[in-house]
This record gives sequence, structure tokens and C-alpha cells, in this order.
Amino acid sequence: MRLPIKIVALLLALCLHAGAQDAKNIILFLADGTGLPTVNAASLYGYGEPQALYVHRMPHTALMETSAASAWVTDSAAGMTAIVTGQKTHNGVISQAADAARGIKDGAPLKTILEYAEERGLSTGVVSNSPISDATPAACYAHSNDRDKHGENFAQILKPRFGDGVDVVIGPGRARILRETAQLGLDIASALPEKGYRYLLEPEQVSALPASAKRIVALFDSEDFEIGPMVAAAIRILSQNADGFFLMVESNNHFRDAAKTLDRLVKMDQVIRETSERVRNTDTLVLFTADHAYGVRMSKGNRGDEVPSLVSVEDTHTAEEVIVTAEGPGAERVHGFFPNTQLFHIMMAGFGWQP
Repeated sequence: MRLPIKIVALLLALCLHAGAQDAKNIILFLADGTGLPTVNAASLYGYGEPQALYVHRMPHTALMETSAASAWVTDSAAGMTAIVTGQKTHNGVISQAADAARGIKDGAPLKTILEYAEERGLSTGVVSNSPISDATPAACYAHSNDRDKHGENFAQILKPRFGDGVDVVIGPGRARILRETAQLGLDIASALPEKGYRYLLEPEQVSALPASAKRIVALFDSEDFEIGPMVAAAIRILSQNADGFFLMVESNNHFRDAAKTLDRLVKMDQVIRETSERVRNTDTLVLFTADHAYGVRMSKGNRGDEVPSLVSVEDTHTAEEVIVTAEGPGAERVHGFFPNTQLFHIMMAGFGWQP
């Protein structure tokens, strides 16, 4: 008797999974606005040679398309929604389905990989040097028809849909968050401790946290801080959970200033290397990718030239595919070409979960 193709595919998937090791933890490094030209130029800028970044040496690599539900060129809201929910939506919409209309109508809420982790008792975190209520980090924990509703986005940390909500929140944007949450009648300074969070205001306070710290929200004024110590602190906190953790780390790497763009990626790559070395023997899947590409081009230059002076920047998002690299349990699923929605399924499979 011949089995239906769908059943054969399911049996094959189960057999493949039976021989694979599940990840206890997943760390997703998201390089905002970092296309392949930026990756190449950053390697030349940082090391004077191509393919010299740590992400170039990660053992599994793929190319990922980045379109939104209704546009070839995505913004961070739709791009990150696809990555963390497995479904495409419209530009400007955060973790709601494509029946949303930006700023006009809510769509169906889409369950994120962070929410799946919360539901299953894992610890969770988001670290970013972009405003923590903005599109990329907010897509992990919030659902909104407009990425610009910073107060409403951040307020959802206090009213999670699953589990007790994201455990570690570190990033800038404090002034706007305080202003817009106050307009909603929410006093962050008192509401966060009531939910069991330590409320911190400076990176130095995060680095100095005691080993017993479990739930923190750190809101900074400035975006110019080193993310490495923040990532190390987040992992230290999240690793206390014997069931594992999910952590998303974003670095905004697209600016009109070419030197700042390349420097941000070189520093992010160093953090990825340090983190990978720290978690190598802890059943942790480490992923690196971007939500979209950016108008960086390098069309001239000789060895020894100052790289930023060779780079032209068109200040716009672009539609090119972006790189995905991976190491750790489940990293072998990263190969070939796939849509941005597939990365969600790779992470779910890495944990051994079905949506």
C-alpha cells in the first residue's frame, strides 16, 4: 500500500528529528539593516581581509529572502514579525497577521517564539541598542497595528499573553517610553517592581547585578553603549532556569555614516564570537541574521585604503537576500535558500517544538 505524500513527509521528519539533539537554549543575533555588502565591507574594515568575521566561520550558512506581505522591501516590523512568528505581515505592523491595517485596524495576534518559550516555562530576554519598544525587539513580546505606538508596545511587557512575560529587557528609548506610557496612565517606575522586575537606568547597573537577579528591565537614555556586557548579563540571568532560555540580541547596523555602520557590525561580530565561546558546551543554538538589507555599496578601492571612504550609502532599505549563519544543536537546518518565515520554524524545530 502506498502512503500519502504528506504522511511520508511527516514520518521522514519524525525520523530525522529522532536522531537530532534539541537545543536547550537559543540565542538569535539580529543585525538590523545588514545585507551581504555590509558584511563584506565590515570584514575589510575590521580585519583588512574578506571573510574574516566570526560569522563567516560559523559552520552552517543560508540565504534568506526578506519581503513583507504586501511589499518586496520590508521594514523591521514586518521583517522581524516573519522571523519570530513564521508569518508575513505588512510594513509597520508588529506580530499581527496580514489582516491588520497599519494604524487603522488590528489583525489577529501572532504567537512569537518568545511566547512559545514563556508558555513552556523557559526564561526569555531581549537586548537591543535600538529603542526597546521599537519594531525589532517589540515584535518578540508585543502585538500592535503600528510600530510607532511605543507606549502601547512597552506596556505589553506588563500584560503578557503567555507565562510571566519576558524576563530580561535591556535597551534605550527611556524618555519616549516614559512619556507615552504616562499618557496611558501607566507609571513604569512603580508598575515594573510590582511585576517583580528590577528597574535599572544605566548599563553599569546591569553589569553590577548580583548573581541572584532574575527579572530586570533596564531602560537607557543613550543608544551608545557596548552590548557585549549587556548580553553577558542577560545570559547570566537567563541561565539560572534549568529548562533553558530564548534570547534575542539586536544591533542596529545601518546608518548614513559608513564608519558607524561598519564599526557596529564588527563589534557585534565580536560579541557573537565571545557569546558562542561562552555557551559552546551548553546545548545552545546560536543564530545570526538580518531583518533586511540596506543601501551599502563598495564599488572601488585598493588594499590599504580607508574602507569607509570607499563605501557609498543610499539611505534606504533594500530587497536583497540576507545571510543566516548558525552553530549548535539544530544548526544543520540552516542551509540553502529560504523565506524569512522559515527561520521561525528552524528555531521551533531547534527546541523540538511544533507550532
